[in-house]
Amino acid sequence: MSARRLRSITPFQVMALLARARQLESEGRSIVHLEIGEPDFETPAGITAAGVAALQAGRTHYTPALGLAALRQAIADDYRRRFGVEISAQRIVITPGASGALQLLTAALVDAGSGVLMTDPGYPCNPNFVRLYGGVPVIVPVDARHNYQLDADRVRTHWTAGSVAALIASPSNPTGSLLPRAEMAALLEAVRERGGVLLVDEIYQNLYYRDRPYTALEFGDDLFVINSFSKYFGMTGWRLGWLVAPADYVQSLDTLAQNLFLAAPTVAQYAALAAFDPQTQAELERRRVEFQRRRDYLLPALRALGFVIDAEPQGAFYLYADCSRFTDDSHAFCRQLLETAGVAVTPGTDFGMHAAKRHVRFAYTTSLSQLELGVQRLADFLQHPQ
Repeated sequence: MSARRLRSITPFQVMALLARARQLESEGRSIVHLEIGEPDFETPAGITAAGVAALQAGRTHYTPALGLAALRQAIADDYRRRFGVEISAQRIVITPGASGALQLLTAALVDAGSGVLMTDPGYPCNPNFVRLYGGVPVIVPVDARHNYQLDADRVRTHWTAGSVAALIASPSNPTGSLLPRAEMAALLEAVRERGGVLLVDEIYQNLYYRDRPYTALEFGDDLFVINSFSKYFGMTGWRLGWLVAPADYVQSLDTLAQNLFLAAPTVAQYAALAAFDPQTQAELERRRVEFQRRRDYLLPALRALGFVIDAEPQGAFYLYADCSRFTDDSHAFCRQLLETAGVAVTPGTDFGMHAAKRHVRFAYTTSLSQLELGVQRLADFLQHPQ
């Protein structure tokens, strides 16, 4: 007999599309993958070498639940060096990916009936984390008029007596939108005024294409910031992230971590120490520039085909496109596109309900030559749909 909570936990539709794409590839079909938010680059060599060295040195035992002290300090040093923000290493919790950080946060903050504000469209796991602990996702529809972000006005409109927190991502998935500094400060103040806490997902922070990024931590020490080694650092399969928490929450998070996952993967933590080496940082910057080159190709190419992208992405590696010129069912559109043209794209219905059937997400996490091939196949498909 299954727990009732499973009825409200929704799956990733894109995983079924990916499985079908892999099946087609096994049958000899050529597939252009624009669906999964995973960088196509391998983990930087310096990070991998550090992981191998850790294995060879026998560093395979548990670490403290909060993580390696050296890694926590390295992250704190990076905040100071990159953003000019002083963060105590004691406030940093190392987690099994950003998902582990989100699980810790919801366990620490959400009781049965607690409300957490979040955007639609948004990362599909966020409402499920809240539901897992009996909370209520307070879904706030956003679009290009709102820069696809939650702001102070919408907090004031949607906050309820049971609300305890607001969760945003900047840059966001699926739109790549950023919350400007002034709006972040106003949002934080609006949440404070209501006795809540602000949770900021910054996992795409260093994948930026216009203004240099900032961290919400510059606005105070009473908010939570989530980050990850997956996207910018290219360590998706290593399953490593972190959480910066207010100091008075750290002991409780330590206790929760001990019980939920004991500690993040040891070898991954030792490997991640090399992520801050100058040689690795230079490689990551080259990759960021390459992502921008891909964005600058794909954005006008999709618009020329008739997709409407009304908010230019400023970060991450996604384009959220209105496909209503071609379909009123994005999921069916994506299935047909995969089967007919061999192009895998994520339906907007994976990211919420608001105008979701009119949108699709393109991930430019593949080479420019593959993007060009995908655009050509899209053009042929749209001219001769079957």
